[in-house]
Amino acid sequence: VTASEVARSAGIHVSQLFRWRKELCDRVDVGATQLVPVEIVPAAQPPVVETPASSASPNRRRRKSGIIEIELGGGRRVRVDRDVDGEALRRVLDALGLR
Repeated sequence: VTASEVARSAGIHVSQLFRWRKELCDRVDVGATQLVPVEIVPAAQPPVVETPASSASPNRRRRKSGIIEIELGGGRRVRVDRDVDGEALRRVLDALGLR
C-alpha cells in the first residue's frame, strides 16, 4: 500500500498526509523519552472500621473512595487515589507524554 493509496482512500491529498506525518515526527522528541520503573501491585482493600450510628444523614456518613481514573486511550488507564501527590502525577503523565 502506498501513501497515495492511503490518502486517496481517506479523501485527502497525499501532501496533507506527509504534512501530518512531519508534524507528528517534529513533536516527538526522542531524546527526552525515558523509561520509568513501574510496579504493579494488587489494590489494597480499605480497612473496615466499625462506627456507631449517628443522626447524620446517610449521604453525609458515606464517603466515596476518591479514586481518579484517567483514560489514556488504547484501553489503557491510570487510577490514582484522591490524595495523590500532584507533582508525582505530573511526572508520570509527562513521562507518558500525555501532558
